[in-house]
Amino acid sequence: MVKSISTPIKSEAQSLGLELILSARHYDPFSYLGLHAVNDEAEHAYVLRTFIAAASKVSVQINKTWIELKKTHPEGLFEWLGNKAIETPCMLKVEAGGSTYETFDPYTFKSSITQQELYLFGEGRLKQAYKTLGAQCITQDHVAGVRFAVWAPNAERVSVVGSFNGWDGRIHSMRAHGVSGVWDIFIPHLTTSDTYKFEIRNRHTGNVLVKTDPYGFEFEQRPGTAAKISTSHHQWEDKQWLEARKTRDWLHAPFNCYEVHLGSWQRNALGHFLTYRELAKTLVPYVADMGYTHVELMPISEHPLTESWGYQTTGYFGVTNRFGSPDDLRFLIDAFHQANIGVILDWVPGHFPKDDWALARFDGTALYEHEDPRLGEHQDWGTYIFNYGRNEVRNFLIANASFWLQEFHIDGLRVDAVASMIYLDYSRKEGEWLPNKFGGRENLDVIEFLKQLNVMVGEDFTGVLTIAEESTAWPMVSRPVYLGGLGFSMKWNMGWMNDTLAYIENDPVHRRYYHDMLTFGQLYAYSENFVLPFSHDEVVHGKHSLLDKMPGDSWQKFANLRLLMTYQMTAPGKKLNFMGNEFGQGREWNVNSSLDWHLLGDDYVGHHWHQGIKQVNADLNKLYKDIPALYTLDFDHEGFAWIDCHDTDQSTISFVRRGLDNSFVLVVLNFTPVLRDNYRIGVPQAGSYRELFNSDAACYGGSDRGNGAGLHTEEIAWMNHPQSLVITLPPLAGLILKLN
Repeated sequence: MVKSISTPIKSEAQSLGLELILSARHYDPFSYLGLHAVNDEAEHAYVLRTFIAAASKVSVQINKTWIELKKTHPEGLFEWLGNKAIETPCMLKVEAGGSTYETFDPYTFKSSITQQELYLFGEGRLKQAYKTLGAQCITQDHVAGVRFAVWAPNAERVSVVGSFNGWDGRIHSMRAHGVSGVWDIFIPHLTTSDTYKFEIRNRHTGNVLVKTDPYGFEFEQRPGTAAKISTSHHQWEDKQWLEARKTRDWLHAPFNCYEVHLGSWQRNALGHFLTYRELAKTLVPYVADMGYTHVELMPISEHPLTESWGYQTTGYFGVTNRFGSPDDLRFLIDAFHQANIGVILDWVPGHFPKDDWALARFDGTALYEHEDPRLGEHQDWGTYIFNYGRNEVRNFLIANASFWLQEFHIDGLRVDAVASMIYLDYSRKEGEWLPNKFGGRENLDVIEFLKQLNVMVGEDFTGVLTIAEESTAWPMVSRPVYLGGLGFSMKWNMGWMNDTLAYIENDPVHRRYYHDMLTFGQLYAYSENFVLPFSHDEVVHGKHSLLDKMPGDSWQKFANLRLLMTYQMTAPGKKLNFMGNEFGQGREWNVNSSLDWHLLGDDYVGHHWHQGIKQVNADLNKLYKDIPALYTLDFDHEGFAWIDCHDTDQSTISFVRRGLDNSFVLVVLNFTPVLRDNYRIGVPQAGSYRELFNSDAACYGGSDRGNGAGLHTEEIAWMNHPQSLVITLPPLAGLILKLN
């Protein structure tokens, strides 16, 4: 039998411990609270201490008997003394506020974080750190609860505060793991309705900060900023997709991506967001019907401001609750996969906002960011830049990438603003940046981080893509790390996009003077694995929608847009288009409203124009997937050959696209509103040709001029080809011709 001793033992050390607990300043609360052996002059004894501020009475269960603890301080300290150790963890019965509940004392649980985890985290190599840090729903010593862990190396004390403890930082002070800077505590019996933050007292200044969880999986509704306990119950049904992904040869496969902002693609009748599950019923079949191979989701990590488009993230591991829960997002991604559509995530490791409740100055110091603003602040966006040279910060980002790929079955990461990351002087004047150790402008820490990221993805997630939004001439962005490259799968071709849009915005009468904007890109087209993007950035901030960029009257605007889409889909490189481009959205994108779907309605005066643009895109998308010559050699010069790139006066270009199987198609593009009868082009092979596609067809809203009767070669050498065709080349139109 355990003998209870009624008189608490008071020593100077214990009095100091009590004072530190009550003032929430105890660096090692586990040394004071919980069950401990104590020495007094009378006998060797054990003491159990618990601090529950709201309690009026606390009892501990010993040998199935409830024994009351003595309240030794009015603010909520309770103690029991006995002559033998008791079983841990200790079950407590608590009376508070007129009710009684049973729980386990969190200070009688040992830490479940291993030394191996702490070592790898300190090395920057704990690839699934999101399973160690944050709020983990686990069972410890046969007790269900939540293990909280956070990295705060400059803290004197860290506590979990939340809906379950009255947001009182004295109640659940955490255990420090030495020089690792990691703190943890296991709290039993919490539920997914509970919210929490970390209260951090800085060791240098004594300032107390209340921060949301950097590894939080879910957050409360705006404007609240607390994290939520979160678990997943989704049963994935995409095994077939994932298995096929492992063997997919993306280098020689079609890749045609539809970029979407979920909050403004479409809204309900009241103007509210569609949920993830509603989008599974609307967006998924739309993308499938249009013939896209992939969808790219603009950032869906938690962010407070809709107008940031998601690029100023405060919850890197949290799914934005604007559209539902994490499992609702899993349901949407699962639906895409079952429709044979890949999902690319827009990922933002380049910067983070300065919100004082999030990552900024997390433990009272520049923890995730650089202290020096010449390295740590983004002047363009008013944000902080990650300290990529710090192992734990790099680990945070690597683990975040792994999290989205593992837990949400994401098929690729489009890495935002890579150029801003790799250059120390990006958007900075002289004196506003610090050179690297060799005196150069390259950010060596970022380069190593990006290589580590791409190696991790390649090793752990076979078939997953990484795509760099990189706008400079940095070499070998999409070449393997072992060859000296950054290791990305693909890179956005910003040069092609800028040249193409600058060219087509000119009135056709002037295009002859800018012809090289169409042809220059072939000089570097195979230096990287390029994606040809018309993204959200091209249709905001006064840049006009794609349709509104086009010169001329209404007929010419729509004809130009059909021609532009034909050029993009036939040029070498993978494809990306922002939502609304596919049906000729008239106004700029507005993040706060739906796309203008009414333009496609029969009651809209110009509906046939927009329906024509939509049909052009759907037909081009399907042709692209059906014709290997349009995708198998996208990244190889063998897949492209000019027929005529010198017809400056008539503003036409023509070329051959060839596939791995040596099949080919001819592409002819007329960038003037002039019908060209009897237009001769050279062809690589004699025979009969047919018109696979004509953007001037009547069903698209065109003038319906073309080559419907079929075409036969003549033995007239033309443009270095032994045979030639005489065709009708419609105004402001593109043709795709194929040998019968």
